[in-house]
Amino acid sequence: MFLLAGCAGSERPATILPAVEVPVSGETTPVGSDPTQDAADDPAIWAAPEAADASFQGNPVDALILGTDKKAGLYVYGMDGNSLQFLPDGLLNNVDLVPDGAGFVAAASDRGRMGVALYRYAGSGEVFPAGFIASDVVEPYGFCMGMWDGKIIAVLVAKDGDVRIYALTGSGTEMGGTEIDRFAVGSQSEGCAIDEAAGDLYIGEEEVGLWRYRLGDTANRTLIEPTEGDKLITDVEGVTVLVDGDTRYLLVSSQGDSAFAVWRLDGETPVYLNRFRVVAANGVDGVSGTDGIDALGGAAGPFPRGLVVTQDDDNEGQSQNFKLIDWRAILAAVEP
Repeated sequence: MFLLAGCAGSERPATILPAVEVPVSGETTPVGSDPTQDAADDPAIWAAPEAADASFQGNPVDALILGTDKKAGLYVYGMDGNSLQFLPDGLLNNVDLVPDGAGFVAAASDRGRMGVALYRYAGSGEVFPAGFIASDVVEPYGFCMGMWDGKIIAVLVAKDGDVRIYALTGSGTEMGGTEIDRFAVGSQSEGCAIDEAAGDLYIGEEEVGLWRYRLGDTANRTLIEPTEGDKLITDVEGVTVLVDGDTRYLLVSSQGDSAFAVWRLDGETPVYLNRFRVVAANGVDGVSGTDGIDALGGAAGPFPRGLVVTQDDDNEGQSQNFKLIDWRAILAAVEP
């Protein structure tokens, strides 16, 4: 087991549950910021609808990956990991997307303009700016989006734990948002994910643990896993939900020991499965100190059942990047 350094008065257990090893499948090119900087932050994955004849910059595509360089802007990657487009939009921290027709609507927490930067991809051409939502939070930090109550909603998590939820409005390049809810987590928070099937919102409070909120009733919440338990070590960072057929999974980054905890979302209480760590394979280094994570079930380019993408804090002397992991390898390792 992974042994934790003890300290007087600490309520942490002396051990953390072990993590199984899963091989990395690939990686993106490094972000453009200096290798000494903490820059790559959060990914998002899109797969083309089966009936769509999608293209990007005139070339056929069946999936794309978005990734933020929080010092510089937003990257669009192909499934080979190569950068296809860079939008130099400044201090974008977390990114997420929702499928929309042949393409998607994407958005990112914007620490430069203090709000949410909106983007679109129409199934051809490139990703383009689509609008902006100004916010009153102190520092935009975490972000996630999804469908709820027939609307696309955007969840902005401030660094101090204040949360704003917006319903997206408009179309084309004139998109915006209307605030529909606000609440406070309590302390520094970032990672979040929406479980659309259940109408739940998961948020990682970095020093405290993983919370579940019910959309439409955010005054009530449930602590799914504390950092004082045996599954997560501070900081609690990336959070994502993967839908695999009729089964939903929750993946959470345990940044303190470079691992990930997995739950099956089944009924009222998530069912804990296992922890895993991404290790080097085929000349690609493993994952350490992960910040953001995203996952998509179903076919995504060369990944027939699903793909997980994580930020990698240490890219062997190069600028940080994002690592790709085959969902089948994770599933085989964590399911009993």
